[in-house]
This record gives sequence, C-alpha cells and structure tokens, in this order.
Amino acid sequence: MKILTVCGLGMGSSLILKMNVEAVLKQHGIQASVEHMDVSSAASAFADGVLSNAELVDNLKHLSCPVVVVNNYIDNAEITAALTQANILPAGEPS
Repeated sequence: MKILTVCGLGMGSSLILKMNVEAVLKQHGIQASVEHMDVSSAASAFADGVLSNAELVDNLKHLSCPVVVVNNYIDNAEITAALTQANILPAGEPS
C-alpha cells in the first residue's frame, strides 16, 4: 500500500504529516509506504490514498485513488478519520 502526503513544495508540512500518518498506521498495525511530495509530483503519481490540505485537493482530484483533506497535521484523531475516509483504515477502528 502506498500513501502520499502532499503540500505545495513537498518539504515541510507534508513531511510532518507523513511522520504522523506513519505513527497512526503503526498504532493500527498497518504497514504502508508513506511518501511526502509536492503537489506537482503527486498529480502524476500512483498511490492508494492521498492526504493533503484543502487548498491543494482540486489539483489532485483527478487521481484514481481517494484524496482526503487533513487540516491539522498533528491531530492523530483527524489523521485517523482521514485514513478511514480514504479506506486505508477500516471503519470502526479505535483512534
């Protein structure tokens, strides 16, 4: 499974989100490759799910995988909800 975390330049906030996504996945016993990248690279990348902010979602909605908004990159409850919405975590998982 491959998950992308995306920000404008692919350096700052997407890296923070990547680390927190990995932590949430570990809590749930799910192994996945999580990559952080800029929006231009992500627009042509393959993934099973993409997490980004609301401003960039329109640039990614053409992708064939779920693209989900995360507003607070350090809120594990919000990240858990986003991963559930992207069908990466099963619904009903404890947070």
